[in-house]
Amino acid sequence: MLHRVLRNEHSAALAYGVAAMVLIHVIGTIGYMIIGHPTATVVDSFYMTFITVATIGYGEVIDLSHHPMGRLFTVLIAVLGIATMSFLFSTLVAVLLDSKLNVGLRRKRMEKQIAKLSGHYIVCGIGRVGSNVTSELLKTKRPVVIIESDREALDRWLEHHPQTPYLHDDATSDDALRAAGLMSAAGVFAVTPEDSQNLMVSLSVKLLNPKARVVARLHDISNAKKAKRAGADEVISPDFTGGMRIASAMVRPHVVNFMEEMLHTDEGLRVEEVTVASHIEATPLIDLVPRSRDYMLMATHEHGKWLFNPADDHLVKAGTTLVLLANPGGRAHLEHLLNNP
Repeated sequence: MLHRVLRNEHSAALAYGVAAMVLIHVIGTIGYMIIGHPTATVVDSFYMTFITVATIGYGEVIDLSHHPMGRLFTVLIAVLGIATMSFLFSTLVAVLLDSKLNVGLRRKRMEKQIAKLSGHYIVCGIGRVGSNVTSELLKTKRPVVIIESDREALDRWLEHHPQTPYLHDDATSDDALRAAGLMSAAGVFAVTPEDSQNLMVSLSVKLLNPKARVVARLHDISNAKKAKRAGADEVISPDFTGGMRIASAMVRPHVVNFMEEMLHTDEGLRVEEVTVASHIEATPLIDLVPRSRDYMLMATHEHGKWLFNPADDHLVKAGTTLVLLANPGGRAHLEHLLNNP
C-alpha cells in the first residue's frame, strides 16, 4: 500500500515537473519573440529558451546587447529552467531508488515471512478460481502463499490484499515451489488456467513432498485419471461442479440457500474436519469434544465408515476424523484440543 502511494506521488511530481518545463519553454519562446521583434522567429526564440534552460552556452541568436530587460528575462528563464530540471532529475532518481529498494526489501521480507510458515497452503494461479480459493483460505484464517507468473493478475489481487505472501514465478518450477515452503506445506492448489500446467504442478509437488495434499483444477474432466497418476489427491472441474450447483438450486433450493448464507455470514461458518491425534486414547465423545456455540459436531469418519450424529457416549479413538459446522475460532480450539497432549 505504501509503495503504491509513493509511486502515485512520484508520478504526480513528474507530471508537474514536465508541465512546468513545457510552460517555461512556451513563456520563453513568446518572450524572446517580443524582445527580438521583428526579426526573431519562433525557432530562434525557442532555441534561445532551450540553450538558456539547458545551460549549453552557445551564442545568442537574438541580440540582447541593447536589451537590459531581455537579459533580466534570460536570467529569470535560466533560474526557473535550471530549478525545474533539478526537480525532474531528483524525482527520477527517487523513482528509480524507490523501485529498486522496495522490490529488494519486499522480496527479503516475503522470504522471511514464508520461511516461518508451516502447515500452510500454496495456491498456484491467482485467476478467477485461484482468487476464490485464496479468499476462502483467508476468511477461515488459514495461512497461504501465492505463486503466479502473470504480473497483472498478481497486481489485481495485491491491490485488495497487499499483505498476502506471494512469489512472482512459474508454479511448475521446483525452485518456486521450494521457495513457497512446499516442504512444510499442508497442501497445494493447482488452479492455473491450463490443465497441462496443473498436471505438471501436481507431479512436481508429489516428487518434492509426497506428504503434501494436492487439489487440481481441470477444465476437461476426462483428464482426471491423468491428474491422479500425476499425483493429484483430488480433481475438481468447475464446469462439472457448476452444473451440479445449478441443478441443486432448482431441486433443493433451501439447502442451497443455507449453504450460501453460511458462506456469506460474518462468523465465517464452514463445514470443517479435524482429525484426532495419535496420542489420544479412546474417550467418550462428550468428554473429548465439549459442547460449544463455536462448533456443532455432525459426523465422524473412522475405519472407512461414517457415523452421523454420534451419541455422547460414543468412544472416539485416535485417527478418527470429526466433521463439524464451525467458525474459525471453534475449529482452531478443537485442533489445539485434539492435537496437543
